[in-house]
Amino acid sequence: MSDAIIPLHAIKGRGTATRMPHRFEKDVRAAWDDGWGTLEESAAGEAPRLETTVTMEDARSAIVRNDSPDIFFDYSINPYRGCEHGCVYCYARPTHSYLNLSPGLDFETRIIAKRNIAEVLRADLAKRSYVPQLLNIGSATDCYQPAERELRLTRGVIEVMRDTHHPFSLITKSSGVERDLDLIATLAADKLAAVYVTITTLDGELARKLEPRAAAPHRRLRTIRAMAEHGVPVGVSVAPQIPFVNEDMEQVLEAAWEAGARSAFYTVIRLPWEVAPIFKEWLELHYPQRAARIMARIQEMRGGKDYDSDFASRMKGYGLWSDLIKQRFEKACNRLGFNRERVELDLSRFRPPGAAGQGNLF
Repeated sequence: MSDAIIPLHAIKGRGTATRMPHRFEKDVRAAWDDGWGTLEESAAGEAPRLETTVTMEDARSAIVRNDSPDIFFDYSINPYRGCEHGCVYCYARPTHSYLNLSPGLDFETRIIAKRNIAEVLRADLAKRSYVPQLLNIGSATDCYQPAERELRLTRGVIEVMRDTHHPFSLITKSSGVERDLDLIATLAADKLAAVYVTITTLDGELARKLEPRAAAPHRRLRTIRAMAEHGVPVGVSVAPQIPFVNEDMEQVLEAAWEAGARSAFYTVIRLPWEVAPIFKEWLELHYPQRAARIMARIQEMRGGKDYDSDFASRMKGYGLWSDLIKQRFEKACNRLGFNRERVELDLSRFRPPGAAGQGNLF
């Protein structure tokens, strides 16, 4: 359902204020002015509190393969569908369309948890045909979003990695990863784990608008410091870069370096499928005076379109503005010392899990 009038206060604590219809829906509903002032009353009234619901599902497989040449890993594990962090720019929002749910509010309020993910992963790794490859945890939705505090699905996945000596990386915006330092630090000492923390901006007020339920920027810096102090290879993602919105890339990189990050990467904002209208709605709510200017720069990096899925350019864009962002990033990294040593995880230590109930002598 799409609302015609969106009060600004309704978006508080969420990335979007509407249950935008997904691309497979045949019927679309919109608010309509009946002449009795009901729309204005609705806009002026207090917005209802939007609770998050978590639904359990049984996964049939745990490991997802991607053949994208612009991604540094070939396999990933996502314990959750949807993400309560509510990042308005999240490229994973359109995946909720396959569940017949809205990529808007449903993506951040209706979370699907794969309750058997650890058991299925163990079975996948036990297959004779399995060849160990670098696995990334949380590539689509954050593996340490609020539901993880109680469900502990990500921890279960890491325990399987520990038991099989399987290398992995993970990426998060949450300080919740510190809970699992006992496992991650031990694995990192054997070159089996690396952590990447996303910091889009150091501006707390902007972060609350862009990523309303993710950890505050200063808290993420503390997470980087905690990882580094425990010997975990830790990097920083300054993605996505959004022209005229988060303009403090260099300051983020400096703060992350000071905290202990030694690798860094970035992407420019991607607006596939329903993400484009969601982001435009967000711009009109928060930055109405520069919304057109921001979209013009994004489209300039995409050949005049909101999004271009070409593997050669979808992560970084192309053109003058894209080159400027790239130069800023590379100069800052060279000045600070990022990416001078490649993090190599050890695939040779992998040991397939035994049959269910079977112990291990070593």
